[in-house]
Amino acid sequence: MKVKKVLISQPQPTTGKSPYFDLAEKYGVEFVFKPFIRVEPLSAKEFRQQHVNILDHTAVVFTSRHAVDHFFQLCAEMRVVIPEDMKYFCITETVSLYIQKYVQYRKRKVFFGNTGKVDSLMTPILKHKTERYFIPMSNVHTGELKELLDANKIAHTEAIMYRTVSNEFAAGELDDYDMLVFFSPAGIESLKENAPDFVQGEKVIGCFGGTTAKAIRDAGLRLDIEAPVPGITSMSAAIDAWFAANQKK
Repeated sequence: MKVKKVLISQPQPTTGKSPYFDLAEKYGVEFVFKPFIRVEPLSAKEFRQQHVNILDHTAVVFTSRHAVDHFFQLCAEMRVVIPEDMKYFCITETVSLYIQKYVQYRKRKVFFGNTGKVDSLMTPILKHKTERYFIPMSNVHTGELKELLDANKIAHTEAIMYRTVSNEFAAGELDDYDMLVFFSPAGIESLKENAPDFVQGEKVIGCFGGTTAKAIRDAGLRLDIEAPVPGITSMSAAIDAWFAANQKK
């Protein structure tokens, strides 16, 4: 199948240096950027209904930049002053660096995993087993981190600080695309909501992340492009490899 139009379910890049723009020129393909989901904050009132005291904890676990934004913004709204000695454990180095938007970055109190996967994040956490961990999360999440923390008897509290909501697509809009690229399981849920009778056919589906890949397969869809995999760490690189292989065919 010849792919002419690709839907990347992320916001439009803010600069002209995105690798997707390079791929568009390289293969003569149109890339359209439209998220399947959007993230909304909880109000202070909604958060307080969970009866969680952030200051009872000595460390925070961030699994995304969304978690960072909504944690600090909600703390500011509730006038919760985060102690200087609070420690932060992040899913990736990129997320750890993003914390600088809100607090002074100090290596002695910021830790991160090496692979972007939850089991890698457990490595620094297990070196600080006596901390009491607070985990800000979305209403849509997996139980993987909780299971690992429970299994290792790590004191922790999960709390919803933001929600994931489906964006609407016009009837038949998805038919315009030859390739759909997802970045979260919530995107798959949005696809089901927007197109309950969706039939993949020859449409190419790609995704980033193991939980998203699982959601695609659980939905009975065919996963054609997956990242990260050995030798390919980004979604754009995976798409590039697919186009290169497809051209040879």
